[in-house]
Amino acid sequence: MSEQRRGVMFGAAAYIMWGVFPLYFPLLEPAGAWEILGHRIVWSLVVAGALVLIVGRRAQVAAILRDRRKLGLLAAAAAVISINWVTYIWGVNNGRIVETSLGYFTNPLVTMLMGVIILRERMRKLQWVALGIAFLAVVVLTIDYGRLPWVALVLAFSFGTYGLLKKSAGVGPFESLAVETAVTVPFALALLVALQATSNGTLVGHGVVHVLLLISLGVITVVPLACFGAAAIRVPMVTIGLLQYLAPILQFAVGVFIAHEAMPPGRWVGFAIVWLALIIFSAEAVHHRRQVLRTLVTPTSSTV
Repeated sequence: MSEQRRGVMFGAAAYIMWGVFPLYFPLLEPAGAWEILGHRIVWSLVVAGALVLIVGRRAQVAAILRDRRKLGLLAAAAAVISINWVTYIWGVNNGRIVETSLGYFTNPLVTMLMGVIILRERMRKLQWVALGIAFLAVVVLTIDYGRLPWVALVLAFSFGTYGLLKKSAGVGPFESLAVETAVTVPFALALLVALQATSNGTLVGHGVVHVLLLISLGVITVVPLACFGAAAIRVPMVTIGLLQYLAPILQFAVGVFIAHEAMPPGRWVGFAIVWLALIIFSAEAVHHRRQVLRTLVTPTSSTV
């Protein structure tokens, strides 16, 4: 099997696992979103720390801890991804799985917009068209919901910000996750202790299976990340960009066909507009990459 094909398999595995998360979080009831977040941080640190030791990345982690800029960026990233996680968990456990899928459908477009605003990147014409169509979709869905789809917007902008911070930090996935969770774990532990002390925690009194499911949050957080890291070094980013739609497609399917969330005609229209924007965005990205590659392999004439 070629390395590129293996990379596609790793990438697909990562996004499929992220896509079926809505089937997992209800298993953690009666734990609420904040308790699940706390356990996810704590047990992710345990798993990520073990992986850092196994793959020999201790020196890299130590270097990050000495670099105030990188440490600050990862601390900010940790805060942002915590907002993303708790919003996603809350949405899944409160009948808004379809809306969470909307957040991850629109994330590539939001990330592109943030690149323009913050990094001063230049967008091509069809990218602007895709962004304009996505904005129209938000308007249609706001009218349909009777409110802004705030869960989707928080997820899209928080994950876009997280990606921007991680890009600026420029560190590996395992050591990054280890540092991020280490930064937030004191708050997570304080949160869990407070919930347990006020009888709002569920770690005690709900059986061994419930405890094991909470502990497994560390594994289900780190394993997809490991698969994504393995894919990122083997396949082009355009391929990764196309694979990322697997997650919201699966989330959408879970919301509609398993959770049976309402999808009135106006909502279907809004999602159809989002999908049109993504088709234009993806097709333009593929076409642009082919043009760049063609330019690189075309021999240039020279004069003597």
